[in-house]
Amino acid sequence: MKSFEYVITDPVGIHARPAGILVKEIKKYASTVTVTKGEKSVNALKLMALMGMGIKQGDTVKVTVDGADEDTAFAAIEEFFKANF
Repeated sequence: MKSFEYVITDPVGIHARPAGILVKEIKKYASTVTVTKGEKSVNALKLMALMGMGIKQGDTVKVTVDGADEDTAFAAIEEFFKANF
């Protein structure tokens, strides 16, 4: 299991379009990806749950990657967050 914390820099936070692209990125891997904000955690494949977290600019999220291909998935998802959120 690997995880990283990321402070959201996008002025709109995690909204529909980039969240949908994130789900597509995660589907490429066998690993389970969980996004946590405060006490709330969701499976990042669940688009509506992810958007329902209300993640805004300045919020810190923890992203956890766990599974057979976690090293590859971790690197790709961390890059995705830096490029899109």
